[in-house]
Amino acid sequence: MTRFSLLLAAWLLAPCASAAPLTFETYLSAVESHSLELQAQQESIASAKAGIGIAGVRPDPEFTVGASRETVHSVEHRPVTWTPAISMAIETGGKRAARIKAAQSNVTLAEETVTGFRRELYGMAAAAFTEACRTREVFARKQQTMAALSKVVEANGVRRKAGDVGGIELLQSRVERDQFQAELAQAASEAQGAMLNLSPPLGRQVDALFPGAQLACDFAAYEVQDASTLVPQALRERSDVRIARATVDNLRDGAALVRANRSVDPTVTLGLSAARGYHDSIDGRGNPADGSPRSRALSLSLAIPIPLSRRDKGDIVQAEAGATQAMLALRQAELKAETEVRTAQLQWRSAQERLARYRDGVLQDAQKVVDGMRLSYGKGNASLLEWLAAQHSADDAYLGYLQARADAAIASTQLQLAIGQRPSL
Repeated sequence: MTRFSLLLAAWLLAPCASAAPLTFETYLSAVESHSLELQAQQESIASAKAGIGIAGVRPDPEFTVGASRETVHSVEHRPVTWTPAISMAIETGGKRAARIKAAQSNVTLAEETVTGFRRELYGMAAAAFTEACRTREVFARKQQTMAALSKVVEANGVRRKAGDVGGIELLQSRVERDQFQAELAQAASEAQGAMLNLSPPLGRQVDALFPGAQLACDFAAYEVQDASTLVPQALRERSDVRIARATVDNLRDGAALVRANRSVDPTVTLGLSAARGYHDSIDGRGNPADGSPRSRALSLSLAIPIPLSRRDKGDIVQAEAGATQAMLALRQAELKAETEVRTAQLQWRSAQERLARYRDGVLQDAQKVVDGMRLSYGKGNASLLEWLAAQHSADDAYLGYLQARADAAIASTQLQLAIGQRPSL
C-alpha cells in the first residue's frame, strides 16, 4: 500500500467533527426500516392475512340448465322443455369457522416467524457493528505504533550522524518500520471491509444512509439480573419459544379443521321445468292432434353423500401426530431457551472478567513498560531489541484488550437476545 493510500485510509477512518456519531441504536433502527430481507419476510404476514378472507369464502352455487324435445315426428311443432336449476352445497360441522380459526392462527405463526427473523437480524447487525468498531481501533493503534517506529528511525538517523549508534541499528529500525507498514495496510483494509459489512443488514450501502458518519463505539455495560428472573422472561419473550407455541396452536387448529372436514355436506338443488305449449293441429295423416298448454314445474331436491370413505381415520391420525410433535418441539425449545440463557450469562460474566483484567491491569502495566523502555532507549540505557520487544508486547496487550471488549459486547448482545430482548451496546 502506498503512502497516499495509507493517508487516504487514515482520513476515512479518522473521526469527523462535522458528522454526528452513528450509535448502535440508530444503526439498528435503520436496519429494521430498510432491511430487504426483513421486508421480504414481512410479505408472509400479508399473505397469511389474505388467507383469513379466503377461509371465510362459502361454496359457490352451481347453475345448470337442460333442454329436451319430444321425438314424435307426427307433431309439426314439437315443444322444447327447459330445466334450469341452481344447486348449492351446505357446509356442516363448523367447517367455515374452523377454517377461519386455522387461518388466524397461521397469521400469528407468520408474525412470530418474522419476529424470529428480526432477532437473527439483530444478532448479525450487532456482530457487524462490533467488528467495525474493533477493526477501526486496531487500525488506530497500529497508526500510533507506526508513528513511534518512524520517530525511532528519525532519531537513529540523527544519532548515527553523531556517532551514538551504528549503521546496523539504524538499518534494523528501518526494517522494523518497513515491515510494520504491511501490517498497517492490512489493518486499514480490514477496517474498511468491516465498514462495508455494515451494508448488507441495511439493505443498501451504509454511506447512502449515513454519509460521513463515524461509529460511536463507547459500549455501555449491561446489567445482568439473576437467572431466576431471566429464564421466565426468556420463556415469555424468546422468538423460538413463541414460534414453537404458535406452531402448536396452528397445528391444533389444523387438526380441528380436519375433523370438521369429515362431516358430509348435503347439496340442495332448486329446479324449474318449463315446457312450451302448442295449439291443436292436424298430423301428417290428416288426423286431428290435440294441443297442450304451457307447463311449469318447480322441484326441490336434497343430495346427501354417503360417508363410506370416512371409515378411514388416517387424516385425523396425521393431524394429531403433527400437533403432538409440535408439543414436544415446544418443550424442547423451552429447555433450549433455559440452557442458552444460563450459558449466555456465564459467557457474559467470563467476558466481563477478561475485559476488566485487561482494562485494570494489563493495559496500564504494558504501557508503563513501553514508555519506560522508550525513555531508556533514548538515553542509551536499553537496546533497540528491548524497546521493540516492549512495543510489541504493549501492542499485543492492546489488541487483546480490543478483542476482549468486542467479545464482551457480543456476549452482552447474545445474552439480551437469549432472553428475547432487543439488544443494545
